[in-house]
Amino acid sequence: MPLVRTHYPFSAIVGCDAAELDDLGLSLVLTGISPAIGGVLVRGEKGTAKSTAARALAALLPPVDVHPQDRFSTDPADPDDDSPDGPFEPGTPLESRPVRLVELPVGATEDRVLGSLHLEQALSHGKVAYEPGLLARAHRGILYADEVNLLPDHLVDLLLDAAATGRVTVERDGFSMEHAARFLLIGTMNPEEGELRPQLLDRFGLTVEVAAPRDPAARAEVVRRRMAYDADPAAFAARHRPAEQALAARVAAARARLSRVTLSDTALGKIAEICAAFDVDGLRADIVTARTAVAHAAWAGRTTVTRADIRRAARLALPHRRRRNPFDAPGLDEDLLDRILGDDELPPDPPTPPGSGGPDGQDGPDDAPGRDGPQDDAPGDDPEAEEPGGPHQEDAARPPGRDEPHTSAGATPGTDGTADPSGDAAPLDTPAAHDGGKPGDTGPQAHGRTSTVQATAPYRPRLLTVRGTGEGTDGRRSRAIGTRGRRVGTARPGRDARGPLHLVETVRAASARTATDRAGGRLRLRPEDLRTAVREGREANLVLFCVDASGSMAARRRMVQVKTAVLSLLLDAYRRRDKVGLITFRGTAAELALPPTHSVDIAAARLDDLPAGGRTPLAEGLLEAARVVARERRRDPRLRPLLVVVTDGRATGGKDAVARSLHAADQVASLGVSTVVVDSESGPLRLGLAAHLAARLHADHLPVREVSAAALSTAVRERAA
Repeated sequence: MPLVRTHYPFSAIVGCDAAELDDLGLSLVLTGISPAIGGVLVRGEKGTAKSTAARALAALLPPVDVHPQDRFSTDPADPDDDSPDGPFEPGTPLESRPVRLVELPVGATEDRVLGSLHLEQALSHGKVAYEPGLLARAHRGILYADEVNLLPDHLVDLLLDAAATGRVTVERDGFSMEHAARFLLIGTMNPEEGELRPQLLDRFGLTVEVAAPRDPAARAEVVRRRMAYDADPAAFAARHRPAEQALAARVAAARARLSRVTLSDTALGKIAEICAAFDVDGLRADIVTARTAVAHAAWAGRTTVTRADIRRAARLALPHRRRRNPFDAPGLDEDLLDRILGDDELPPDPPTPPGSGGPDGQDGPDDAPGRDGPQDDAPGDDPEAEEPGGPHQEDAARPPGRDEPHTSAGATPGTDGTADPSGDAAPLDTPAAHDGGKPGDTGPQAHGRTSTVQATAPYRPRLLTVRGTGEGTDGRRSRAIGTRGRRVGTARPGRDARGPLHLVETVRAASARTATDRAGGRLRLRPEDLRTAVREGREANLVLFCVDASGSMAARRRMVQVKTAVLSLLLDAYRRRDKVGLITFRGTAAELALPPTHSVDIAAARLDDLPAGGRTPLAEGLLEAARVVARERRRDPRLRPLLVVVTDGRATGGKDAVARSLHAADQVASLGVSTVVVDSESGPLRLGLAAHLAARLHADHLPVREVSAAALSTAVRERAA
């Protein structure tokens, strides 16, 4: 007998029992009541029951009726839901089965997601047959994507198309297929590993932030329940079966009540007012908020949408749709939300039914113990953490959490996003900071006095790529041979040919053999006949920044230029799905400020706090970069690095600083790393040391003012003229 896996019960999750649902539990339940909401994105640190709650939701949903032989799970009661396996005989008995939970792996292929040609039928019997993919299995069910922010771009594109149209169209290998694909999309992610593409983020109806409880008693209860489940999953599920059945019955009752819930014009106008006040993009926010408010009213046992329903719906549906910058975390100004909802136009909030939540529509008190996603950690619950001024800030183009730099007197921002003072740049520190104190100093005085400036608004940078052709994961930066892109040839399956099987070339290779290899007119295939497609596309890279933060960089104008250039390159890395790392060097040593990660927003935050001052240990910075590159190559040999060294080329970090820097440059060059030296030197007197360093590194030399794509275009036009 096949092993039946017992999932952790939804009602056993701390914070998701029937009496008090936290944001995580409520968002999943509401989208189960009204699938038209569009799914849930769960963001949070590791170990917060994100995946456990998502997998447990399927047991709460009512079963679906299907035709026994229908692989596509179409709805027999919907005449527009046609199945490619149909038509079915009228009067055929239907079968009822549980809602499917289909998991979308990060490494899934396009053929596995969409479906593909059934090779056995095609090659053995000469028939064109379609093998359904994951999207077909998820129809009328749940499609769960763990680590959804790490999905390759081509899978994200497939999800966007299916979520937008509710259908999947397959056009490949000489056949066409179209079928319905309406599913409840649930994604979980750890923001530390990178953010989600805005297009896919908007497709999630609701979003919720979760964090581990800080109360020791709550943490102990989580561990107690988990250990009991691991010891005997069947007995643990049996103990929670009554609560699970009660929760499922309440979901079914709310579904039945959904069509009777009234959304008044006053309530709809209030929803529109809230969405306009928070400056959300498009009208999907209004629609999702309205659907969520109706579902919340049905869940609470009401037939009229109240202020509490709208407030809870806005807290779940708007944070990720508020217009924000790429490095800004989702959030909501609840003070503004309360001001909009503070009139008496809506019906008064009714008394809270037993077990349905607190007085303002929240399912449980804020200080309830044992909550997996406590209210204090929900988006916008901390008024002190909100952006000042709410969503109507005048300088919306400013990166989140970044103030305008304090430029010197007479300075005005330049057109390339850097400060452009009319006079000499005012220094951040005294000359002692450049010298870093006396030789041999190792204490705080060795760094001299330091100061911190912030970058201005980022600009579109020029594209920096790795030389040659790689074989890394799909991305948008450097050339690579992979599973996506234009076909440039075919090859036999092996390490150098990782593409899908190319049926036409396989048949052609088999046909090229002599007629004596054929029997009965049939074409026999041999292993050596197999061919795969060789495709050339783009890959993601490791972009490692090595930034000079010494006293020679500490002139205010220069550091603003450097930080703005690095911030612009970080934003470019975010859009191209790269992995990034940040090394800084100043004083007497280099520091790996951010180990390589997909979380570009953390790198931007570290850049914001980067001080400047002290000596210039250029050799230490280059040697640290070499160590990081070597370590990352051992972890993932296919991830090609791009080293970006931001410096003016001066080396003042101790005795024989210049000789040690040249030796370190030779060591980096011996690794064969594609390197770009961003020259931050400015002013009327320039030594050109960064250009000499670039030559030693076999790197490209790029003045900081030419990092901008606009500046490069201007220079090209001027030379052409």
